[in-house]
Amino acid sequence: MRKIKQKALEAKGWRVGSAEEFLELAPEEIAFVELKLRLSDALKARREKLKLSQGAVAKQLRSSQSRVAKMESGEASVSLDLLVRALVSLGATTNDLAKAIQSKKKHVAA
Repeated sequence: MRKIKQKALEAKGWRVGSAEEFLELAPEEIAFVELKLRLSDALKARREKLKLSQGAVAKQLRSSQSRVAKMESGEASVSLDLLVRALVSLGATTNDLAKAIQSKKKHVAA
């Protein structure tokens, strides 16, 4: 957030902070959420690189397009094993998974 906007919000009585502060997440909870988001981002990037629709990926996973959308958006109901299974089904190797986990890219919510 730009400093100017932050100061304007604070001047009006708003408190500006992070999601972690607001939700009072422990460091291990933050790490878990970030891991899921990195894998979600990797899934979307791999699908797009392969020029596949969410529907095509869903068919391959025997799932639904809406479930794939939830996987790509980092929905809380999506498990790590489902994300990993989806990535592997799209050809991701263990090295690809390691790179995704190590990614420093911040997840951007749509």
